[in-house]
Amino acid sequence: MTSMGALRDPANRVSPKAIRMWLLESLVAFVFFLGGSLLVSRWVDGSDWSWVPRWLAEDAWLLPAGVVAVTLPFLVAEPFVRYFVHRWELSGDVVYARSGFLTREWVFVPVSRIQTVDKGQGWFERMLGLATLDIRTASHAGSSTIKGLDYRVAAELAERLARRAEELRDDAT
Repeated sequence: MTSMGALRDPANRVSPKAIRMWLLESLVAFVFFLGGSLLVSRWVDGSDWSWVPRWLAEDAWLLPAGVVAVTLPFLVAEPFVRYFVHRWELSGDVVYARSGFLTREWVFVPVSRIQTVDKGQGWFERMLGLATLDIRTASHAGSSTIKGLDYRVAAELAERLARRAEELRDDAT
């Protein structure tokens, strides 16, 4: 809540292709979780080590089954929830971004305080034509990262922000 009322959502969503990127990232995480649990279950299967619970030594398959039952629903749902939460907006001389699904973060970055604007692409982002925009100020608390932008949108936004920040600095001198 602000003194003027409830905080409104930023106007722009990230690219719908971000859902695919976050699903791919979740799939990679799932493969590592499942692979690790399969290795551990093979290691403890039938063991008579005193530190391994008897139920686990006798039914080691329960470990990977438990990992699947606990992680799969979260890893599948998380990209969709993340898409609906992540938003951004360039409004006047402020970049407004909202992110996070378990803990929400609202960031307002005055364009006049921007020092650098960087575009980045990881493997999945490059494959899907997406980019991450890092907006940095002198204060870490005033910086922002917008993930899941269409590459063209990220490039145009970075250029607009850099140009506007330079204009505002020139006006101040």
